[in-house]
Amino acid sequence: MSGDYEDKPQPLIEHLIELRRRLMWAVGAFFVAFLVCFYFAKGLFNLLVLPFKWSVEWAGLTHRNIELIYTAPQEFFFTQIKVAMFSALVIAFPIIAQQIYKFVAPGLYKNERAAFLPFLIASPVLFLIGAALVYFFFTPMVMWFFLSMEQGGGEGQVSIQLLPKVSEYLSLIMTLIFAFGLVFQLPVVSSLLVRAGFITSQSLVDKRKYAIVIAFIAAAVLTPPDPISQIGLALPTILLYEIGIYTARLIERQRASAAQESDSEEDAASASASQEADKA
Repeated sequence: MSGDYEDKPQPLIEHLIELRRRLMWAVGAFFVAFLVCFYFAKGLFNLLVLPFKWSVEWAGLTHRNIELIYTAPQEFFFTQIKVAMFSALVIAFPIIAQQIYKFVAPGLYKNERAAFLPFLIASPVLFLIGAALVYFFFTPMVMWFFLSMEQGGGEGQVSIQLLPKVSEYLSLIMTLIFAFGLVFQLPVVSSLLVRAGFITSQSLVDKRKYAIVIAFIAAAVLTPPDPISQIGLALPTILLYEIGIYTARLIERQRASAAQESDSEEDAASASASQEADKA
């Protein structure tokens, strides 16, 4: 990998030309993915509605049809655009990340490139894990919670049914996916900060109680006002914070081990030089 890049200074104009090239590739990949996803936007939206269907089955309302509405003529059109943009970003992310890496790689040392690559791979994987957790578990649970508030009607009761708007349902599921996807980046961010020397594992341990409080506050802000999604986001955040502490300790041990090996090599070289001097 290191042979692809040269560690030498470059004029500012060359950096700007390289930045423009990488941006063109990234934007082009996103635009092509957007066009494809917009063509299949209705099918993609139907996939996003599946968690709502599962929640209806969990609530025992299998007799009712799955209905979503839109109340403005342009609402579903703009919803399809949002679906296409969201899907295109997910599909084009590997190419965008590759272009970011190719732009910053010439400014990194060989060991820094080797350290950067695992995080580049781990970041989308962790995001997809968070998104899958939302899609297969938390969205159906949240919708089941809201469906439980329906009234069947009858004597003394008015019939009340949940008929979500297409834009509001998409906003709900996208907010949950982004919230969980970003939270699942916590081990990556903490590991990068430890490698950069901004924080240590001990500082993370010392701030654990504040992190727990912030996790619940962030969950309350980022999720709908229901206890399932709020607790469901806060608990994984705390767990990922603990994973970040563990990975920080691993990085510190590797760094200490590398420093000891370097000191041993320097001592051996110094002893060898002394012996050669004595022989002379």
